[in-house]
Amino acid sequence: MPEMLLVRHGQASFGAANYDELSPLGRRQADLLGDWLASHGDHDFDVVAQGTLVRHRDTLAGVRAAYVRAGRALPDPTVLPGLDEFDHRAVFGAFAVEHADHPAVVAAEGGRSRDTRAMARFLREGLLAWTRGALDDRVPEPWPEFRARIRATADTLAAAGARRTLVVTSGGVMSQLAQQALRAPDDAAVELNLGVRNSALAEFRTGDQGLVLSSWNALPHLASPEHRALWTYY
Repeated sequence: MPEMLLVRHGQASFGAANYDELSPLGRRQADLLGDWLASHGDHDFDVVAQGTLVRHRDTLAGVRAAYVRAGRALPDPTVLPGLDEFDHRAVFGAFAVEHADHPAVVAAEGGRSRDTRAMARFLREGLLAWTRGALDDRVPEPWPEFRARIRATADTLAAAGARRTLVVTSGGVMSQLAQQALRAPDDAAVELNLGVRNSALAEFRTGDQGLVLSSWNALPHLASPEHRALWTYY
């Protein structure tokens, strides 16, 4: 069966004015991921795809550099806007405006993003509100449109007929594909999204019945004890 290996980008600049750039730690994650992929002979790809975001491009750049060092070829990427993340600022901003008194909003704003538990609760409640249509009037892409976009992009990749495809994208996209493969409810997609770690891998196979999830949220390149500090979610 054709295989797709999806990569979530390395850590971006959470809390900064410009989120869409890798942090120094995110660049390190991308470099280590590239070294791991390039050192394993079974990671040859017929097609490489990425979203349009800077964090996608720079994560793939780290992987490509490792392939060059190893003397291995990696195809030039196909850039697909359908692999871009949803507009998280719009979604969470809309939730904060609509529910200014919600305990999750109050806790997150009070913590100024330093309280990770408060922030995780805020993200979860915002995503759940989005999936339930409560923010449709305030966001540029309602949940059903996001789901349809990701499904169409997956169909485009499958139609390319590649034996092995490498995809660099974002956690929301990956969790949406996992939801479709597992035929899971929307609430499950939210939990999958919140649990995806930076630079994590997910393997999918495509067949007559659609996507099949083979592995999820793997960090083989950060498995050694000295790299445990590089495990991040945002």
